[in-house]
Amino acid sequence: MKTIVAVYTGQGLDLIIRPLFQEIMPEHRLINIIDDGLIHQVMTAGAVTQDIYQRLFHHYAAAELAGADVILNTCSSVGRVADAALPFFATPIVRIDRPMARAAISSHHRIGVIATIRNTLEPTLELLQLEADNAAREIILTEGLAQGAYLELVAGNRERHDSLIREQALELSRSCDAIILAQGSMACMQSDLESLLSIPVYSSPKLALQHILNYFVNN
Repeated sequence: MKTIVAVYTGQGLDLIIRPLFQEIMPEHRLINIIDDGLIHQVMTAGAVTQDIYQRLFHHYAAAELAGADVILNTCSSVGRVADAALPFFATPIVRIDRPMARAAISSHHRIGVIATIRNTLEPTLELLQLEADNAAREIILTEGLAQGAYLELVAGNRERHDSLIREQALELSRSCDAIILAQGSMACMQSDLESLLSIPVYSSPKLALQHILNYFVNN
């Protein structure tokens, strides 16, 4: 049995990852570390500050002490921190969005990226372009911010949150041949959007867990 420690910057995504984990790798163990103030700090600062780096490094260290075989960084807004941490930890750290990015750029040229938090757009676009450059693939990226959707979700207005994302997805689908849901918490809308649109829609949690399972099989 292997141990995966998932590090979160907010509440909610663990409710999506837990059932997926049981579906994909029920023989392994999942531990969650949730620092539900971090994403608000990122949003308030408008950037990933040194304090945020330090807090996440502490969480990665706690994950190692808990016996992690893999650490899953679940927040795309702080993906750069996970990359920066790799040389300092013996345990592999997986960015939740990297397997999704690789899958999307391998099959599509014009990719739309939807986020409900502006701080998630830039690192997701950067990751997609980096993976495309590494694979010698040419891509065209179009960003779409579902303005106000995150605040609606926090306020408990799930229907309005989903409606704003649908509007943004419909707009992007006119010029893109695939859609990326930049935040793992948006994964619950993947099936709905694929039914609504005539193009593929990618979300990160399931692809990340499948990537980790493949890593265990091959190592």
